[in-house]
Amino acid sequence: MTPRAPAELWLLLLLQLCPARTSPPRSCPAACICTSDLLSCSRQTLKRVPHTLPPTATTLDLSHNALSQLQDGWLAALPHLEALHVGHNQIGELSPRAFHNASRLRHLDMSSNRLRAVETHYFEELVSLEELLLYNNRIARVDENAFAKLSGLRKVYLSWNNLTSFPFRAVQGLGNFSLRTLDLSSNSLHSLPVEELAALPEHVRNGLYLHNNPVRCSCPLYLMLQHWRQRGFSSVRDFFEEHTCKVSDAVPRSLIKLFKYSHLFENCSSEPDPAQPTPFPVMVGQVLLLACNASLPHAAYMWISPHHEPIRPPGNANHSVEVFHNGSLRIAYARPWHSGVYVCLAISSPHNISRLCEVNVTVHFSKPDGEAFSTGMTTLLGCIVSLLLVLVYLFVTPCRCPPCCRTAPPSPPQECSAQSSILSTTPPATDGPSRRASKHVAFLEPAREALAGKERPVPGEALPDSRHPKVLQLRSDTESISSVFSDTPIVS
Repeated sequence: MTPRAPAELWLLLLLQLCPARTSPPRSCPAACICTSDLLSCSRQTLKRVPHTLPPTATTLDLSHNALSQLQDGWLAALPHLEALHVGHNQIGELSPRAFHNASRLRHLDMSSNRLRAVETHYFEELVSLEELLLYNNRIARVDENAFAKLSGLRKVYLSWNNLTSFPFRAVQGLGNFSLRTLDLSSNSLHSLPVEELAALPEHVRNGLYLHNNPVRCSCPLYLMLQHWRQRGFSSVRDFFEEHTCKVSDAVPRSLIKLFKYSHLFENCSSEPDPAQPTPFPVMVGQVLLLACNASLPHAAYMWISPHHEPIRPPGNANHSVEVFHNGSLRIAYARPWHSGVYVCLAISSPHNISRLCEVNVTVHFSKPDGEAFSTGMTTLLGCIVSLLLVLVYLFVTPCRCPPCCRTAPPSPPQECSAQSSILSTTPPATDGPSRRASKHVAFLEPAREALAGKERPVPGEALPDSRHPKVLQLRSDTESISSVFSDTPIVS
C-alpha cells in the first residue's frame, strides 16, 4: 500500500500546470508622479500626452511642457477628472473633440499658450466648467457663442491677450448668471460699449476688470467708471490707479490715469442718473417682502442680493428666502446682514434681460419700550430745570423771622459780672427751685494784665485796699478763672 501524496504537493502541481490570470498593473507614466487621485507630469519637456493614464486621477498637471496639440478623446481614460492644468505649453488651437468625455471638468488652465482665438467648439462640451484661465495667450477674437453652453461658469481670465473688442452680449447669455469674474485687463481694447456695459447685471459689473487698456478718453467712459467707483465695485476699487485712457489716437503713448486727472472731465455733462433705489426700512425679526414690477409676460424673474449673489425661484432649501412666480422676494426673518441694494431682473430670453427695480433695504433694531424722551429732549429739560433753580436762588429772598421768634437783647452786666464765676452750673441762691441750671459763658477783658507771672495794675486805676472784703472776693474769683483756662487740673 503506497502512501498518499500530501495535498500541498497536488496544489503546487496544479498551479504550475495552469497559468494564473492576473490583471495588468495600473502603471504610472515614467515621467510623472502619481498619488491616489493626482497625476503630475509637469516640467518634463513632453511633446505628447502619455498614453497610459491612471483612471482614478481627478487632477492632471501637464504644465510647463512642449505640448502643441491635444488629440480628440484623449481624456476618455480619465472619467473622474475635475482639474486640468496645461498652461505654459505651445498649444495654438483645439480640435472639435479635444475635451470629449470630460463632462466633470470644473477647472481648466490653458494660460501662457499660443491660442489666437476662442471658437465656439473649443469648450462647449465642458458643461460643468467653473473656472477658465486663458490669460497670456495671443487671443485676438472671442466668438459670441463661445460661452453659451457653460451655464456654471464663474470665472474667466482673458488678460494679457490681443483683444480689441469683446462680445459683452454673450455674457448675458449665461443661463444661471453665475459669472463673477471677467478679467479683460491688459489687452488692446480701444473702445468700450458703455450702453451694453450698463445693461449688464450688477454682479457681472462688480467683477468686470477693464484696467490697463488703451481706451479712448470720453465722458461716457469716465462717468461710467465713476459711477462704479461710487457703488464700490471691486473692478474699480482694487485697481483704482491702473485705469487709463488714451487722449489722442494719433499718439500711441498718450495714456493718462483716468481718476488721477479727473479735472480734465469736469466739463462732462452727466446724463440723468438712474432712479435711486427705493428705501425700504425694516426691523430685525420682521418679514421682508419685496415686490417686483412684474409687467413682462412669459418672463422668469430673479433677484441679485447685496452680496452679488443670484436668488432664483423658488429660493433656498429651508424656505427662509423665497422667490415667487410673480417676482416677489420674501425673507422670513430679517437680519442686519440682509441690508443693501436688491435688484430685480426679468429674463424673457437669454439675450433679453430687463432691470425692473432696485430696493435699498435697511434692517435696524427696534427702540426699547418706555423711552419717552430722546437724548436731546432730556438734555434740554435738564438745562431748563437748572436755570429755574438758579433764578429762584438769586431773586427769591427767604421770609423774615416773626417778631415772636426774635431773641431779646442781652441785659446790661451787673457790677463785678466780669469777676463772677463764668462757668458755674449752680443757680444763684436767690432763684426759686423751678429755675433750671444753665451754663453761661462770657468773654470780657480782664481788669488787670499779667506780666511775667505778676499782676500789674491798669494805668489810671486806683489800687483798692487789700483788706477790703470785696477785694478778697475778687482775688478768689480771679484765681478760679485762671485755673479754669489753664492746663493745670483743678483739685477741689
